[in-house]
Amino acid sequence: MQRFALFPEQCPDVPSALERLNRAKFEAVVVDFRLGSQAGAVLEGARQSASNEHAVVFTVSDSEVEAAEAFKAGSTFVLRRPLSADSIALSLKAAYGLIVRERRRYFRCPVEVPVAILRTAMQTVYGNTVNISEGGMSVTAAVPLGSGDQARLHFNLPGGDFQFVLESTVCWAKEGRLGLQFLSPHQTSRLQEWLSRRLEEAMPQSVRDKFSTLPQD
Repeated sequence: MQRFALFPEQCPDVPSALERLNRAKFEAVVVDFRLGSQAGAVLEGARQSASNEHAVVFTVSDSEVEAAEAFKAGSTFVLRRPLSADSIALSLKAAYGLIVRERRRYFRCPVEVPVAILRTAMQTVYGNTVNISEGGMSVTAAVPLGSGDQARLHFNLPGGDFQFVLESTVCWAKEGRLGLQFLSPHQTSRLQEWLSRRLEEAMPQSVRDKFSTLPQD
């Protein structure tokens, strides 16, 4: 898995796995059906977790019957025994696009650019971004806004001349900083593209090379 810039965390038992699923965000979950009935508990725990409901789930099975049960329980991919490095690599390569998409959903890219904050009956306030994600951003600005207030944001991101104009709502405000959630889905694709490029740049070259020859959708 480390060849794909994935770093596994192994849980010694099912209770600790369920606790981790409730406390942390994972891009992928691997469950061995040799756990018996407890395998279903882990699959259910992943799908019911607010942070991990969209995670890519792999199950390891010994038969077609178990594979069918795994897909029915919410597994995304099934690894059939006997396992080999080649078969695992093939499954990971097929799943990697989904894993990266999940990584991007929670990816907060540190970036500092000027941002204009506009609101009806309020003078335009200028601040700076701290980080940005697919769903929102954190900014530093001395602005009289509180949780639940809405504002329009104008900003450009490095590497492009496109100006984002996004409606947002304030999630939190404290000591000259704001957490803002985006409400403008029509520009989401441009932001996703920008974040995807930043994620790709952060990947080891060896991982990028594995996917450079893959056909594009």
